[in-house]
Amino acid sequence: MKPIIGLTTYGRHEKAIKTPHYDGYFYIPALYIDAVRRAGGLPVLLPVGDDDLDELLQTVDGVIVIGGADIHPAEYNGNPNHAHLTQIDVERDASDLRLVRYLVEHKSHPTLCICRGMQVLNVALGGTLHEHIADVLDEDIHRSSDGGWAVQPVMVDADSLLASVMQTTEVATYSGHHQGVKDVADGLRVVAQAADGIVEALEMDAPDSQFFIGVQWHPEVSAHEDPTQQRLFDALVEAAAFAKLQHTKVAPRAT
Repeated sequence: MKPIIGLTTYGRHEKAIKTPHYDGYFYIPALYIDAVRRAGGLPVLLPVGDDDLDELLQTVDGVIVIGGADIHPAEYNGNPNHAHLTQIDVERDASDLRLVRYLVEHKSHPTLCICRGMQVLNVALGGTLHEHIADVLDEDIHRSSDGGWAVQPVMVDADSLLASVMQTTEVATYSGHHQGVKDVADGLRVVAQAADGIVEALEMDAPDSQFFIGVQWHPEVSAHEDPTQQRLFDALVEAAAFAKLQHTKVAPRAT
């Protein structure tokens, strides 16, 4: 049986999609699903909420924490009144942070954290964020002024798991974020940076840790045409398949 990959969702209020019949939606961009399927995984959604994580995570073999809107600065002692904060959804913040802390503590599921997901990883373990990258840099190369994707090169540490997975130390990335990692949490290490020094990838700072990678860019956007980006999803599904095999319990045959 194929490994099952659980993907987090946008929050019910995050994108302010409403109809006369519903006041919110838990949903996910299709590109994430496509990338998991190409990698040989079975995608399922992990909607925002306070579900029992012991029970919920028994249903999946790996996890992707997807991108999205800003994390509330109260979660990292930032400025809650910053003028550039957008689409805060505290319900999703609580859900994502709780999930990531569980995954780190239990070391039970291979995990890929994307864009906001990488920021969640850092904040969950005690790190901080720049509320607005343009406040600290003369030029913001991480998002396009017309609302599209910014394309930029990212340098990857040669001795990282990320470099091993992507089989390169320089990748062309699609980005669309205005926040970024400021203080890196204890237990994490920076394994990729942009030309301006902004953190682009994080890993667990332990040689024997589980598959746990965070990237600031959006690999799902170009994974259908860029094998380097698709390898992130391939590696996650492969690690999830191995974890599934390790966790499988075979009941003794009745005599």
